[in-house]
Amino acid sequence: MKRKIFLVLTILYCAPIFAKAQEVFVEPPATELTTIPFTQLTGGIIIMQAKLGDHPDTLNFILDTGSTGISLDSTTAAYLKLQPVPTERTIKGIAGTHKVKFLFNQQLKLPNLTIDSLNFHINNYEILTSVYGERIDGIIGYSVLSRYIVMLNYDSLHISFYSQGSLKYPKGGYLLKPNLNMLAAQPLRVKDYRSINTRFLYDIGAGVCMLLSKEFVSDSNFLEKGKKYFTKEGEGLGGKLDMQLTVIKEVRIGPYRFHRVPVHVFDDVHDVTSYPYMGGLIGNDILRRFNTIINYRKGDIYLMPNSHYIESFDYSYSGVELYLVNGIIIVGDVAKGSPAEVAGLKEGDEVLAVNKNFSQILNQYKLALQTPNDRVKIIYRRDGVINEVEFKVKSIL
Repeated sequence: MKRKIFLVLTILYCAPIFAKAQEVFVEPPATELTTIPFTQLTGGIIIMQAKLGDHPDTLNFILDTGSTGISLDSTTAAYLKLQPVPTERTIKGIAGTHKVKFLFNQQLKLPNLTIDSLNFHINNYEILTSVYGERIDGIIGYSVLSRYIVMLNYDSLHISFYSQGSLKYPKGGYLLKPNLNMLAAQPLRVKDYRSINTRFLYDIGAGVCMLLSKEFVSDSNFLEKGKKYFTKEGEGLGGKLDMQLTVIKEVRIGPYRFHRVPVHVFDDVHDVTSYPYMGGLIGNDILRRFNTIINYRKGDIYLMPNSHYIESFDYSYSGVELYLVNGIIIVGDVAKGSPAEVAGLKEGDEVLAVNKNFSQILNQYKLALQTPNDRVKIIYRRDGVINEVEFKVKSIL
C-alpha cells in the first residue's frame, strides 16, 4: 500500500518539472537580404531587374501578385539558348488559355541574393513589350514572393527582400488578411448605385485601378443606370480584348476609401476571376498608393499610405492605343467615335511625335495623352506621307 502511494506522489510531483522543461520556439527576426531599385510604368506596373543563372544578361521582370509562378518570355529563352520542356500544364489570362513549356530547377540572381530551384514556365510576352515600350523578359509571382517577406516602397522606388521570420509592422498602416491560395483574394467594398462586398484579386501586375467581370456587374446590379461607358482595348496574357471604361462612386479597402474610381468592365470568358468567388481584380493604380509589406507565410499584406495616396486618378480618354513594334511607335486600336478617330488617326499609323516631343519614348507619349481636356498634337506617317492631327482629350467623369 505504501508503494502505491509513493508512485502516485512521484507522478504528481514530477509533472510540473517536465512542463517547465518544455522548450518554447522563438522565431528569429526577419533580416534584410537585399534591396534593389525598380522602375514604374503607366498604371503603376513594377519592373525589376535580375539575371537568370550564369547568363550575364540583365533581364526585366514584371512583379505580379496576380501570377502563381514565375515565367520567362519565349523570345528571351531562345536568345539565351535554353531548351524548355513541353508539359500538359496550362495557364490562363484575360485573353486566352494555352499549354506551356517549362525550364525546371533554375536560378534567379539579384544583387546579394540567389534564389534556387525555380521552375519557369515559358510564355510569349511580345504584347507586353509593345504595350509598355520596355523589353519584358518575364514575370515574377508567387513562386518567389512566397519565400520571403517583400517590402515595396513606392516613394523611393525600392523593393526589399527579407528572410522569413518575426517582423513588427510599423505604425500608421493597416493589416489585410486576404484569402490566400497562391493568389490573394481580398474582400473589398465597391459602391455606386448600391454597395457590394465581395472578393477581388490583389494584383500589382495589373496597370489599372479595377477590373470588373461583366457577370459580376450584371448579377450584382450595383452600377447606376444610364452610366457613360467608353470603349477601350485591354492587353494581357493571350492577347487583346475590348473593355468598357467607366467611373464608380467609391472603392473601400480596409479603412481606406477612394472616390470616383475608374474601372474597366470585361467579359471574363476564360474565368480568370473565378466568379462568383471573385468579382474582378484591384490593380496597381490603386495599390501603388501604399508602401506595402507582403508576408505570404503569415497570410499578411500590410498597407501604409504613401506620398501618392492623394494623387488624382487618370480620367482621360483619347480612344487611341499606342504600341512599340520593332522600335517604331504605331497606332493600335482606335475606338469608334473617340477623339482620336474623329481627328483622323487610323490603326497602323506611325507616330513620329506627340506635342513636339520626338523622343520616341512610349511612356512619355502615353503620359501626354492622360490629361483630360488638354489638346494634343500628333505628327504621324501614313503611306510615306507625314501628317499632323490635333484633338482634345475627353474626360470620363
